Amino acid sequence: MPGSNGDQVLILGGSIAGLLAARVLAERFERVVVVERDPLPQIGEHRRGVPHGRHLHGLHPLGREILDELFPGFTETLIADGAVSCDILGDLRWQLSGYQLRQAATGLPALFASRPFVEGHIRAMVRRLPAVRILEQRSICGLTTTPDRKTITGAEVRPADGGEPERIAASLVVDASGRGSRTPVWLGELGYPRPAQDRVEISLGYATRTYRLRAGAMTGDQMILTAATPANPRTGVLAVTEGGRHMLTIAGIRGDHPPTDPAGFDAFVDALPTADIAAAIAGAQPLDNPVPFRFPASVRHRYERLPRFPARLLVIGDAICSFNPVYGQGITVAATQAITLRRLLTRHAVPDAQRYFRAIAAAIDVPWDIAVGADLAFPQIPGPRPAKVRLINAYLPRLHRAAAHDDALATALVKVIGLKDRPQTLLRPDRVIRVLRGNLAASSKPAVPPAGQAQTDGLADPGRPSQAVG
Repeated sequence: MPGSNGDQVLILGGSIAGLLAARVLAERFERVVVVERDPLPQIGEHRRGVPHGRHLHGLHPLGREILDELFPGFTETLIADGAVSCDILGDLRWQLSGYQLRQAATGLPALFASRPFVEGHIRAMVRRLPAVRILEQRSICGLTTTPDRKTITGAEVRPADGGEPERIAASLVVDASGRGSRTPVWLGELGYPRPAQDRVEISLGYATRTYRLRAGAMTGDQMILTAATPANPRTGVLAVTEGGRHMLTIAGIRGDHPPTDPAGFDAFVDALPTADIAAAIAGAQPLDNPVPFRFPASVRHRYERLPRFPARLLVIGDAICSFNPVYGQGITVAATQAITLRRLLTRHAVPDAQRYFRAIAAAIDVPWDIAVGADLAFPQIPGPRPAKVRLINAYLPRLHRAAAHDDALATALVKVIGLKDRPQTLLRPDRVIRVLRGNLAASSKPAVPPAGQAQTDGLADPGRPSQAVG
């Protein structure tokens, strides 16, 4: 292996993005070598290099569909092992801008499981591919190149125990090493310009705790998402996961971070924009103590804008773009990047870097705009707000208000959130008219339940119209 590159790909990092890249590259190359710093655990066990893996993760419908395409039977396998499948709107409680979307069956399945469970299954499926070899507990020292530094020829790898480094040759190197990617540094060392960055400083802090809920605590729903509002920029998501457990992640921005002592954690939950999550965990059995995580900024490296880039080097996953995790886009975007790479490989044995990065940028544009636009709705988040962002952020609360009573609008919205449809579909003339009519109708109704009616009435029952909750 060290002597010649042959028909070999080297992937730097055994992240989900790296594993999905290995899956598609194994269709075109004789050997795919994945180099990973961590010892790799069993399915469902946490990996040291994924501290955010202890927190709630999402798999949007588009991501689930791509994983089923890459690994036939993926959804059925995970469900058989304990993951939970349900309807993305009919079985989930979406509370956005202080309004709960009207629940209705969409036919779009959601899939709930923990990050170690999902990642472990993907890794097991990739390990079974004859072309793939995963080398654990190896760190990357740097890239190797031709004498003119125009072509990457592999990487130098060192065992975690500090042994002698070895050079692994490859006809293609893919950096899937995540937010800590050193590709910008390596480019500078090789005499190339570093990519520009788009950066949105959110100073997000979140904390997660796992529970066993009392029977009927969520009245049949599988998730409650209480989104932050400008008036109360705290978020909470309580969702089912494998093994009959429920995971609760709470989050705040710009230093308003949830405490990790149990009493402080509960107090933060009590101060969420609605009381639904607090009511659901009342009387629950905590299975662990709250664990924290900090996410300072969403970062996008603009590789597609570089005038020069070495041949036979690609970058994928969080190493290109790392999103605010509150929106749960990471796994799905990694899947869309992998499928984009697969399409390029049908036309080019080794994709040209500029062509590849332009295609990846197009795959990232929509989820990036969704996440950044949503973040910029909060005045605490610094950054320019062009007219398009201001217009959308004025329109969305009105859409949420109308969708509290209109299941067609609610369905259209969750399809965009799930990355199945483009955001522009929400601005179709017929939908704008429904939003206007819905807001006029809602203005004539009380924003809170009538006296004597329970505060949660109409919010937890999938068969009944939702009411305003803020």
